[in-house]
Amino acid sequence: MKFTVALAQIKPVLGDLRRNLEIHREYIARAVERGSDLIVFPELSLTGYYLEDLVPDVALDPRRSDIFATLAEQSEIHDIDIVVGFVEVADDFRFFNAAAYLSHGELRHIHRKVYLPTYGMFDEGRYLAPGEMLRAFDTRWGRMGMLICEDMWHPSTTYVLAQDGAQVILCLSAGPGRGVRQQEKLGSRLAWETITRAASQAYMIYTLYVNRVGFEDGAFFSGGSEVVDPFGRPVVRASEPDETLLVAELDQQEIRRARTFYPLLRDERLDLTLRELKRIYAERHRLTGYDSSL
Repeated sequence: MKFTVALAQIKPVLGDLRRNLEIHREYIARAVERGSDLIVFPELSLTGYYLEDLVPDVALDPRRSDIFATLAEQSEIHDIDIVVGFVEVADDFRFFNAAAYLSHGELRHIHRKVYLPTYGMFDEGRYLAPGEMLRAFDTRWGRMGMLICEDMWHPSTTYVLAQDGAQVILCLSAGPGRGVRQQEKLGSRLAWETITRAASQAYMIYTLYVNRVGFEDGAFFSGGSEVVDPFGRPVVRASEPDETLLVAELDQQEIRRARTFYPLLRDERLDLTLRELKRIYAERHRLTGYDSSL
């Protein structure tokens, strides 16, 4: 099965949900014109990134939000699946950096960011709660997994999703440009290229990496959105840090071909990995009564 994906490398307006919804509608229309079956927006695409004290003001409950009702309607009218980034408010009033997958007028899956960067120029842990779950989920285009920016810097997240059956990883990012330029590229951009290509090659998956652009609170967001195939090769990539819509065709036969050449997932020793991780966890936390032979 083949299907067409669109990556919306946009510049959200900080704290302006209505303006950002209009930007989403504009890009959805452009993606539909180009025959796309799925469109993916960056991290916190509905709100902007450096929200700080604005977090409670822009947080949404997807079950009751008219913004989500509009996006769900767009997915049904245009027969296109839509992935957006937003701040989710839970029933217990905690706030999460979240990503939502909408299809055929319904909310199909939410991923809450697991790893919140709280160092250097980042302060997410002060305003947001971390997610507690990593799950792949079924779509009409195959089984997928969602990650949000820092999540993907931890290889265990991609490992878990691949073992859970994900064939496509959707990574929503608001990654600032940082580091010394090398080969005309920022260090952060080179790092993302290494991470996405290594993940695709190691687990024979498609990786859709969507980063935002523009300036916010003095930070520069460097774009570099791209699609990487199951052999770790870039299919399409944004070369400039400008707003753009990237479109690419994904072919599930390429996943089958990669996994035939490299049957690494088939040969994975989950029992061994679980046993050794339990031993390391017990030793690190000085748990008593743990039998390392189990």
